[in-house]
Amino acid sequence: KGLARGLGIAARVHSPTFALVNIYSGGRLTLFHVDLYRLDTPAQIIAAGLEDYLTPAGVTVIEWAERWFGEAQDQPAAPFLPADRFRWIQIHTLGETARRITYEDIGP
Repeated sequence: KGLARGLGIAARVHSPTFALVNIYSGGRLTLFHVDLYRLDTPAQIIAAGLEDYLTPAGVTVIEWAERWFGEAQDQPAAPFLPADRFRWIQIHTLGETARRITYEDIGP
């Protein structure tokens, strides 16, 4: 929600669990919100065509990304990653109101 707000998107943002992808426009960049909860393997994710959202003209956020990438960026989706503009961000829940956010920029 904060990312959408930062992009200037006024729409109500919610998880796309049943649709797999929600697309929000109207801000500085389009936001592609992908949720992989219902897909179990990288093969299912690729068969659903979700790799198209890794190189959009906008920003892509993926919930449950470890189902595709594993815990690192060297998993089956790696060939689809945009090497020049990719940031791997993990949000860890530490408690009711606490989070730890880590990130790593991938590419040259």
